[in-house]
Amino acid sequence: MSAPRLFAMLVSGRTRPLWTCFGLLILLLCMPFVPLSAQDSGAPFTIVNQKKQAVRIPFELQRNLIVVSAKLNGKGPYNFLLDTGVGISLITDPSLRQTLNLPIGNRFQVAGAGEENAIQAFQSDGVRVELPGVVAPALSFLVLSEDVLNLSGYVGVPIHGILGYDIFRSFVVEVRPVELVLRFHDPYMFRQPQGRSWTTIPLQLQGNKAYITTEVVVNDQLALPLKLVLDTGAGHALSLEVGSDPRLQLPPIRLRSQLGRGLSGYINGFLGRVTALQIGKYRLKSLLTSFPDADNVQQRVDIPRNGNVGFELLKRFNMIIDYPHAQLMLRPNGLYRDPFEHDMSGFDLMATGPDLRRYIIMKVQPDSPASAANLHPNDEIVSINLQPASSMSLTQISRLLHSADGRLLLLIVRRSDGHMYTTALQLKRQI
Repeated sequence: MSAPRLFAMLVSGRTRPLWTCFGLLILLLCMPFVPLSAQDSGAPFTIVNQKKQAVRIPFELQRNLIVVSAKLNGKGPYNFLLDTGVGISLITDPSLRQTLNLPIGNRFQVAGAGEENAIQAFQSDGVRVELPGVVAPALSFLVLSEDVLNLSGYVGVPIHGILGYDIFRSFVVEVRPVELVLRFHDPYMFRQPQGRSWTTIPLQLQGNKAYITTEVVVNDQLALPLKLVLDTGAGHALSLEVGSDPRLQLPPIRLRSQLGRGLSGYINGFLGRVTALQIGKYRLKSLLTSFPDADNVQQRVDIPRNGNVGFELLKRFNMIIDYPHAQLMLRPNGLYRDPFEHDMSGFDLMATGPDLRRYIIMKVQPDSPASAANLHPNDEIVSINLQPASSMSLTQISRLLHSADGRLLLLIVRRSDGHMYTTALQLKRQI
């Protein structure tokens, strides 16, 4: 085992290994875990009204991520990402430790992808979690001591943690991305929908994560069956790990990029495209794909796989994620024919301020439209096309920066020294 990927629990001189792979596009949180308590013997969440076969829960779609509201120990609501790539529920906002008076259990040194030092985390058991119509009377969380992922700044709304395997093993989860609605079905009462537009893909459940095997046409001559993590907590469409199969190679046309932030630093790699991906009976073409550097991923994978499929792809379908019956059902929705586009500006934004409506440039790619517009790290975007940036969500700004090759945006920018200036940013498709 490699130390940078190890959770070490110091109890009576012993260590208990857990593996983490926090990563791509900040949210590839795919952490299988050794069960932390006896709760693992049964589903932790149940429907409150036992006469109901399902409950309907609204969600927000922010930067290709599912955000749900939950109460913890009767307080809140707090915002959580709903993520099939997470093996244990996480509290990423350390301020909740005191707010909720959380009990401190086993302590861990936590490290993940990246080159920075490990951080401390601790286990907190017996937390009551309530979502509309469902409850977990006593859930175990892993609580980070530092908000190193800064999910709130990345997503643009307050994010306090992540719910994953605990939800998906409790229910058959139906996701409707266009309507922004979830339905949690009692797995014993669930009946499969009928209709020729549905396609069913078997799920392999290993290490508290779900995998699908699907064909990826890497180029016009090579089609490979690949094992991919089903990852609703990854904002990208597809990520492939070239070190997982000697036949997987970087595409000839590619863009060097910082793909995201892990627990222990930034994840670097390339962006490119694959010819197509076949998922069930549906074929999606010209997928924008992340190719993380091999040393960012190869040591943190405990179950062999070739990459993961994220919500930029999955949101194009109404989904039924059915862990209890080991299947994934998909039906195209109104987003199905949307093109797969990368950011066309060349800069990374982070939301800051008490209401997360101040937008600071974190990084500018060399030889990009942002560089040509004389934008610098730590610049604040004050206005876009004469509209105050504070009146827009980070998701709205992100969609604008992905919108159209050649589109011209007029920006008012505040330098870190307070100086204001105006510049024109012309979007350019770079990959």
